[in-house]
Amino acid sequence: MKKILLLGSGELGKEFVISVKRLGCHVIACDSYAGAPAMQVADEYCVFSMLDETSLRAAIAKYQPDLIVPEIEAIRTEVLLEVEKEGFEVIPSARAANLTMNRDRIRDVAVGLGVRTAKFSYADSAADLLAKATEIGFPVVIKPVMSSSGKGQSVAKTPADIQHCWEFACAGMRGDRQKVIVEEFIHFEFEITLLTVRQRKGPTLFCEPIGHVQERGDYQYSWQPQAMAPNYLQAAQDMAEKVTTDLGGAGLFGVEFFVTKDEVIFSELSPRPHDTGMVTLVSQSLSEFDLHARAILGLPIPQIDCVEGASAVVLADKEGTNPQFTGVPAALSEPGVDVRIFGKPSTRPYRRMAVALAKGPNALQRARDAAGKIKVV
Repeated sequence: MKKILLLGSGELGKEFVISVKRLGCHVIACDSYAGAPAMQVADEYCVFSMLDETSLRAAIAKYQPDLIVPEIEAIRTEVLLEVEKEGFEVIPSARAANLTMNRDRIRDVAVGLGVRTAKFSYADSAADLLAKATEIGFPVVIKPVMSSSGKGQSVAKTPADIQHCWEFACAGMRGDRQKVIVEEFIHFEFEITLLTVRQRKGPTLFCEPIGHVQERGDYQYSWQPQAMAPNYLQAAQDMAEKVTTDLGGAGLFGVEFFVTKDEVIFSELSPRPHDTGMVTLVSQSLSEFDLHARAILGLPIPQIDCVEGASAVVLADKEGTNPQFTGVPAALSEPGVDVRIFGKPSTRPYRRMAVALAKGPNALQRARDAAGKIKVV
């Protein structure tokens, strides 16, 4: 039995815990607040800020885990680099966790590997942002170098938007780095997440591409498979394998790409299950959480079957505690539809609280219809 220290206990962590528990693991779920989703299904839990070096070190020393599995970006990853040298195993690697915590570092890695990215630059003040955006050319996309689920992301269409975009990015930042990435606006046909699985033994595996739509920088619905030209899919797989091989380790990576009429462009990477990949709970024989579990435990993955599926999020619209949900029976009355309520103890506007899932013909519309029937009260 492997002992796993899970750093971050949101809805993705909850599904991961379920997957590794089925394979006999013991899990300690950590987050900055009590009652986080993954804590509800873990063996033990620990409440502390993972940006606090002392607390993070103390948790690792106390539990002596076989595997340290980050589920979020906002972690004092310098500690992970150090404890890895002491013999602890970080998934997929401490370097991967450290680089992907910051958009600037992982983007620099991609460029160094010759991977096609959008034109980009960095800024650490509103004035600097205006200068860099002007150099790239409007419109531009602005994101904090450290955030998650699209928090702090916006589009500046003209110089007049820069001050607001800077303030919005600062409000959405995680960690302690007041720095943004500013990049050219890509007029893409669609976006995909390519779930990429690095095995301890065996070749790198790829799931069918997942299409998704974002609002406010956060995914709203996703579907699998996303149809795309074979040569474009091969280009995405080649880039994903190049970057994930450089990062090393074992586990599932969520690699995002823009697909235009003319090319495939690398966007971002997460060294862990991806929110758009929640669709795999219904679309794949092994979900992204099952795949992450098998990969990090060194278990075989002989085949990944995929059928048409989709996911659509259910959002809160106000601040509150002890949320209740209406419309769940109506949503579940549709054949092939499932609902996953995350169990978050509090709400805020646009917070993701549940997801509706559908498989089979017209899955996307049925998932969106089901999600529309559910209200958070």
